[in-house]
Amino acid sequence: MEFLLILIGIMIGGMSGFFGIGGGTMLVPALIMLGFNIKTAIGISVMQMVFSSLYGSWLNHKKGHLNLKEGAVIGLGGFLGALGSGWLVKSVPEIVLETAFVGVVGFALYRFFKAPAHVDPEAEHDLSPYVLGSVGAAIGLFAISMGIGGSILLTPILVGLLHYPLKKAVSAGLFFVVFSSISGFISLSLAGQIDYWHGFLIGVASLFGVQAGIWLAGKTGHRKHKNALIVLYLIILVLMLKKIFVG
Repeated sequence: MEFLLILIGIMIGGMSGFFGIGGGTMLVPALIMLGFNIKTAIGISVMQMVFSSLYGSWLNHKKGHLNLKEGAVIGLGGFLGALGSGWLVKSVPEIVLETAFVGVVGFALYRFFKAPAHVDPEAEHDLSPYVLGSVGAAIGLFAISMGIGGSILLTPILVGLLHYPLKKAVSAGLFFVVFSSISGFISLSLAGQIDYWHGFLIGVASLFGVQAGIWLAGKTGHRKHKNALIVLYLIILVLMLKKIFVG
């Protein structure tokens, strides 16, 4: 079992590094298939995200792909927005949230598809911290209410709507996960919902995958990287549509 979990950790870490996502979308179902209950699987996933997002963000910063100031503004906005997720979940029917999610991702994906494959990273986009903070807050509120990683929404919005360079948007997406995963880890730890041994095992294994994923992202051309992201988002959209219409 441990060897299989290590392999899964490396694979999830690779996807985190390449796509700039937390990895919970893939890890939780994989753990459930291995016999873990959903609460334990979520706890392990959150712990893994702490490892992969912190290490991946450090590597991205070393490569010059991560703007810490802008990333912190987005992340803090997401943290504050997530505080309202309990109210949103309680007040809005699940079908409305799911439909809104499909609409937001669909629109962002369309703009992401239409955006230039390459934006000069040296060209200053000079985005207002109020705009970045508001985007982070909206994503934090919405994503946590849906139980998904905010980076899935953040990257296409940064690229498609705010004309953020692709590599920096992917790095900002992974940095966004730092804030949500640490918050979730503290919360779940206090609730006694963390399997520390398996979370540590997968988390450490994911570090090797993260390094490989970031290396591969650096070697991948902007157009190919963008197309790979589009495929990932389309898969997520199809899965969500299936959940809405099939159950």
